[in-house]
Amino acid sequence: MKFNRFKYCKSGKYRMFMLAFLLLSIIFWFSLPSNLFQDPTSTILYSREGSLLGARIADDGQWRFPDLVETPNKFEKSLLTFEDQYFYWHPGVNPVAVGRAVIQNLKSGRIVSGGSTISMQLIRISRKGKSRSVYQKLVEMLLALRLELSYSKEEILAKYASHAPFGGNVVGLDAAAWRFFGRNVNELSWSEATTLAVLPNAPSLIYPGKNSEKLRLKRNRLLDRLLQKGEIDSTTCELAKQEEIPQKIHHLPRIAPHLLDRAHKEHRGEKVISTINYGLQERVNSIVRKHQKHLEANEIHNIAVLVLSTETGQALSYVGNSERTGFNNHGNQVDIIRSARSTGSVLKPFLFASMINEGEILSNTLVPDIPTQIAGYSPKNFNLRYDGAVPAKNALARSLNVPSVRMLRGYGVERFHFLLRKMGMNTLNRPAGHYGLSLILGGAEGRMWELCGMYASMSRILNHYNSYDGTYYTNDIRKASYTIQKNKLKREDSQPIMKASAIYQTFEALLEVNRPDGENGWKSFSSSQKVAWKTGTSFGFRDAWAIGTTPKYVVGVWVGNADGEGRPGLTGVSVAAPVMFDVFDLLPKTEWFEQPYEEMDLVPICRNSGHRAGRWCEEVDSMWISKSGLETEVCPYHKLVHLDQSKRYRVNSDCENVSNMVHQSWFVLPPAIEWYYKKRNPLYRPLPTFRDDCIGTGDSKVMELIYPKGNDRLFVPIDLDGMRGSVVFEMAHHDPEMTVYWHLDGEFIGTTSQSHQKELSPAEGEHLLTLVDEQGVTLYKKFSVVGKNEHKTSIDN
Repeated sequence: MKFNRFKYCKSGKYRMFMLAFLLLSIIFWFSLPSNLFQDPTSTILYSREGSLLGARIADDGQWRFPDLVETPNKFEKSLLTFEDQYFYWHPGVNPVAVGRAVIQNLKSGRIVSGGSTISMQLIRISRKGKSRSVYQKLVEMLLALRLELSYSKEEILAKYASHAPFGGNVVGLDAAAWRFFGRNVNELSWSEATTLAVLPNAPSLIYPGKNSEKLRLKRNRLLDRLLQKGEIDSTTCELAKQEEIPQKIHHLPRIAPHLLDRAHKEHRGEKVISTINYGLQERVNSIVRKHQKHLEANEIHNIAVLVLSTETGQALSYVGNSERTGFNNHGNQVDIIRSARSTGSVLKPFLFASMINEGEILSNTLVPDIPTQIAGYSPKNFNLRYDGAVPAKNALARSLNVPSVRMLRGYGVERFHFLLRKMGMNTLNRPAGHYGLSLILGGAEGRMWELCGMYASMSRILNHYNSYDGTYYTNDIRKASYTIQKNKLKREDSQPIMKASAIYQTFEALLEVNRPDGENGWKSFSSSQKVAWKTGTSFGFRDAWAIGTTPKYVVGVWVGNADGEGRPGLTGVSVAAPVMFDVFDLLPKTEWFEQPYEEMDLVPICRNSGHRAGRWCEEVDSMWISKSGLETEVCPYHKLVHLDQSKRYRVNSDCENVSNMVHQSWFVLPPAIEWYYKKRNPLYRPLPTFRDDCIGTGDSKVMELIYPKGNDRLFVPIDLDGMRGSVVFEMAHHDPEMTVYWHLDGEFIGTTSQSHQKELSPAEGEHLLTLVDEQGVTLYKKFSVVGKNEHKTSIDN
């Protein structure tokens, strides 16, 4: 076979040509970066309606908003008329425009026209300041052709509008519209759209406030061209020319600055569509400003307000702190909504609801309110008084500390700690023992964001139970949010952490929230709608809280000083509650929660004790209680007593014939409780004493030691004169006129009557206190006195 050299050479050149073409095609295809722009962008925050709430400048110091999805119609028509009227017809390079530019440049002897299309300009912007040489122009043309293969015309136009320079540190149409005209891009007039369309052509030369006449002439010429093309009519053209050229840079809105800071940390450089209601946010801001002026007179400088939708858990208003006033900065930049602060009493409703839920109390069950010392911890009520005993719901409504601590001791700190964690209180990052019983009085810190979310979860559980045929859902307990999230209901197969009936009774109790206002009266708040609300005040008057809920809304308010400085009069009821009710007045009125009858029973309740009525209860009311309440004990305070014919004295079979006895039901409280209860309840009838000839009753419960309780370890301080100090021992007796004989370690030390208090100075070591009344009833009490070092060790532990 004869070798054909010519044919071989021809096929070799063809293969070389094809290889070169393939290589160039690959280079051409990969010449365009996958992401044209790597520049940082501003974080911008919008309301749910699309109104700008605020923006943070990008990390490189430029006002550069995230990319537009589409280009506004007015700007698009203005830009294409000015820059590239054949944009939708050319493939990225306009040969006619390039040819015209070459001829003009040759005639002038210098570059007077570039013939660049929008696509070419976008490539030039993305390449960051490359030289304007012929070579670079050819590269731009090549990349523009490649650009058109990956992006639609609309996408190219939107990217150009998003990254075009508008002078100074303003990049992109969105940022320019706000900085130069103070409005959204979709709200621009023809005059404003044409002004912005001509700015990228020479951003360093033409800038608002400088060369205004040159900018005005350029804008007017563009308006005339739009008129010639029929894009606008003559009236629109003339009116547009009458509008002023921008003379200054506008400040961006600061409607929710603290939420913007939060969004910047969590969604840096993104466009965040929040759940905030723009109109409500502005009105809440006004309320905060009004109260801030009043509170500053008392050196109280910070207020935070959060409004949530109970159904969604979404934030409708977010005021992280009050505005800075004058030249003083009082920590106004701190977002209190996300800051951990002492909770005061705002956790008490969760304990009340849990004890109702577990069948440990009923709403009206009497809870002791007497001087209490538990392992060295001695809580005090806000008013420094004691009622002896109060219904549980009144203890909640009046925010009494002593009953709350005693309820928590009965319920268990560990159980309550677990419940709060399940409800969403993530600030409890230490074991329950670290907080102890002070957990219920503000011994732990909480964030308003989580606390309001917990109240919203309770309202959501109750609402959904009534709306969805007694069904519980696992995701009803969830965190609050400030971005729109879809939460599908997830059915709860096991027992819920808190039942609707317990929540309903808690909210009913919270309708009556009030707090003592001095000795002569009570201060309470009312609203045009029913609101279940709770106040709280931290130790030292540092934090004042008020959180309220209706079926649709939760409003949380914190007032205080961000630096923790306490102020006289800084209480939840006096400073936080007025703000909360002003905010509720802004919200649509709602009906009250529907009672969950299927989870409740109508049962007889003892009117005096609040327990289920027992055999000897005479005054009985019918009340709706949770089914779990059927397991609570019957009234332990009513018993049958035997009186003589005069009904003035008690008797027994040793001193009176049974046929002569009068048998009567009597409401009898333990001595320590009775001692305080009868002072606050004038209708209370103390148990009659035994007739003189009826002795030896053996009733050891007629007297009770108030202090000390239990096997107490006491520390007796040394006075300044070096002598040992003293401790006041106190006891209560059913008969206040009864004389009581006091003995310490077997030695008689004195008597008391009416007010049973004795001041003692026992030495270190073990002691036995013996109390004997006139009828021979005896009470023993063992206690120990510890030294200074041992006392310090017990405190440290």
